[in-house]
Amino acid sequence: MLLQSDTQLNQTSYYEASAQRDPLAQPLQGDVQADVVVVGAGFAGLSSAIELAKRGYKVVVLEADRVCSGASGRNGGQFIAGYASGQEPFEQQLGTAQARMTWDMSLRALDLIDERIAEFGIACDQVKGYLYVADSAHKARKLKTDMQTLRDRYGFEAAMASGADVAQFIDSPRYCASAYETRSGHLHPLKYGLGLARAARSLGVEIFEHSAVTGLARGTTLVASTAHGSVRAQFGVLAGNCTLGEYGPAVAPEIAPRIMPVGTYIVGTAPLDSALCKRLIPQNAAVCDNNFVLDYFRFSADCRMLFGGRVSYSTRTPADLKNIMAKRMCQVFPALQGVPIDYVWGGFVDISMNRAPDFGRLGGNLYYLQGFSGHGVALTGLAGQMVAQAVAGQAERFDVFAQLQHRNFPGGRWLRTPSLVLGMAYHRLLDLF
Repeated sequence: MLLQSDTQLNQTSYYEASAQRDPLAQPLQGDVQADVVVVGAGFAGLSSAIELAKRGYKVVVLEADRVCSGASGRNGGQFIAGYASGQEPFEQQLGTAQARMTWDMSLRALDLIDERIAEFGIACDQVKGYLYVADSAHKARKLKTDMQTLRDRYGFEAAMASGADVAQFIDSPRYCASAYETRSGHLHPLKYGLGLARAARSLGVEIFEHSAVTGLARGTTLVASTAHGSVRAQFGVLAGNCTLGEYGPAVAPEIAPRIMPVGTYIVGTAPLDSALCKRLIPQNAAVCDNNFVLDYFRFSADCRMLFGGRVSYSTRTPADLKNIMAKRMCQVFPALQGVPIDYVWGGFVDISMNRAPDFGRLGGNLYYLQGFSGHGVALTGLAGQMVAQAVAGQAERFDVFAQLQHRNFPGGRWLRTPSLVLGMAYHRLLDLF
């Protein structure tokens, strides 16, 4: 989840300005009983709640801030096939058959978005189409290899282009190769998340906002405490990502070292002429490069360029962010030089050491979902479905992910952020040269 690292920055989110929130759900008051308590009202928590409620469980969701106030409501809005880690960790640790199973599950996650939108009538500006781009000969070779691997091993097709042919997909002097596919795409993440919350409430789920969990007593019965109440439940789902552990209430300190908060930021331009948008990205695809420190961007439904990147591993919001991001955007699209920037926002997304999802159990009745590493728009829906199946006793798919081994970030609580800053400086140099 994105931490609210900068109050003023958070107030300039295009998503908040273009979505209609429901009235505030009152904080938890007093003690309540439930079958399942879910900590976190982002995509993962809401998806879990929907799936559990459909199975007849009484579900209570506790949210420290507001519904989708973190990463779920402020991300790039890109839903993507596969995983941020690629398939390598799955192939190395789980073998060919289960690696193929996890790939197919990532495609199932994309289908779940379509099903949720149709089932609950969620208007969230969904567009299919995704463009992977490379900005150097080395990165172009890597992109071609990666796409060939996905085609040969997993049957996943993408239209490759290089040289002058790239202009069919993006009008930018920066890129020398691209791959276009139509399973992935983009949407308005806050509209989608608020739609999930309304869907959950329609199924009987109780959501309490401004109800941070201050303690979690484990045992046969779980007790989640807040400032003014508690929830007793047979099962629990921790879906707060990097707002848990040492970055928030210490409800799961044993899994906190496996997650690192990484800052990422987005600017939104003033509305552009639709003909210009059509020229710059003809298929209206979401776009992402394949650098380690990457750029990602797309057009909104009202023809604004939403340009993201400029990651920070130091937990500090970069200075002069608006101008830095605008300069980076214009390097990709010189035609946008001088276009006003209306919105700047961002915060922290959770990553795992190997960028693979980190799902598992603590004891027999407490589940956690974290480490989406930038692929959470789609994978959170899959995670919610799997955790509901696990609670209901059908744990086969969930246990595939639980088998993955995850390493702690080096340096402990105080040294791991400086260590990562140095490591990322090294990768930036690799991207440049």
